[in-house]
Amino acid sequence: MEQIVFLNGALLPRSQAKISPFDLGFLYGYSLFETMRAYSSHIFRLERHLERLSKSAKLLGLPLNASELKKACYDTLKINKLKDARIRLTVSIGEGEAAPDLPKHPKPTVLVIATSYIPPSAEAYRNGYKAMVSALRQNSQSPLSHLKSANYLNNILARREAKAAGADEAILLNEQGFLCEGSTSNIFLVSKGVLITPNEQSGCLPGITRQVVIELASEQGISVSERKIRLKELVQAEESFLTSSLIELMPLTAVNGKSFGRGKVIERLMQAYKEAVAKEIKQGA
Repeated sequence: MEQIVFLNGALLPRSQAKISPFDLGFLYGYSLFETMRAYSSHIFRLERHLERLSKSAKLLGLPLNASELKKACYDTLKINKLKDARIRLTVSIGEGEAAPDLPKHPKPTVLVIATSYIPPSAEAYRNGYKAMVSALRQNSQSPLSHLKSANYLNNILARREAKAAGADEAILLNEQGFLCEGSTSNIFLVSKGVLITPNEQSGCLPGITRQVVIELASEQGISVSERKIRLKELVQAEESFLTSSLIELMPLTAVNGKSFGRGKVIERLMQAYKEAVAKEIKQGA
């Protein structure tokens, strides 16, 4: 069966889904997106993804209806008969002639794509990811650093750099040299039993999984510190891991050839995360 996508209020076969060549999301990257993961037909933390999207959309002047977007995500999941899936929700400002002259009454383009998702293997979680520090930098002073926008080239180029070097992920510093984030993930480290992650002022995207992990750590009695982090702190850490909606919590076992141990903190949080997913699925059933 051909994949079905949601586009501007309609569920269409992929081959029939067309976006205007004058869409400013395509022409200028004036768009936002969310990537989510469905477990057993339930989209984990969907409301939080929509809250983040709505907050960003308001800053960009994009009129959105969160309840309609929620329905669109579930309708797309259902019509494709998917249970464990990756959902990509993209919203652009719609058609316009040219930037910076934006439409006065925008009609957003809304696209939802759902595809089957197979998570990393058990072996991948045992071995963890190897990362390299990218030569590229994130700009902590840019408002884009806190928006999950389609302006994603810096991250893509960093990821390509990492793959070319044989690494699984790229780590980006900000323009001040502080730790920021992975190309498609947030980063945590453990030092003297304290869970540490870059604060939002460092320029990292406020990830949904990042926030879930911070909350779970507090529930587990693990001290959490959000602050600026020097690269040397990462390479000297006792443990480190990456987070995203798709990979959940992935141990980070090496950075620029420096290996990390795998300690108790990440093990506790990985288990707590799985329990949080199971609980939400049960409540949503």
